[in-house]
Amino acid sequence: MKYEPKIEKEIMCPIEHGLDIFGGKWKSRIICVLSSKDFMRYNEVRKELGNITDAVLASMLKELLADDIIIRTQYNEIPPKVEYSLTDKGKSVLPILQSICQWSRDNTEEDLDKKLSPCIQCPQLHN
Repeated sequence: MKYEPKIEKEIMCPIEHGLDIFGGKWKSRIICVLSSKDFMRYNEVRKELGNITDAVLASMLKELLADDIIIRTQYNEIPPKVEYSLTDKGKSVLPILQSICQWSRDNTEEDLDKKLSPCIQCPQLHN
């Protein structure tokens, strides 16, 4: 269930709308992780993200699903099998994330290349 604030959020510009959909600590990383393969199972995504809790991951996946950024495919078999993948809309976010990553590297006083590997979750953004 998506968190519903008590006061309705007023979006003032298109940038706010975009950041609401794919911004924040986890959503952009989830999009990057899912972009590395055609589809991924829940535990694969969780393993790639490392320090995310199940509650947060489930919530972020539901929000990305509601915003048509990802697809959830459930197979009726025992044990249950669920796969996640990016929609075309989700794939269209990748160039934006690539630009943000490059901007961060170009506009920081620290040498991010020495501190961080090239976007661990987003190696395909740097091809």
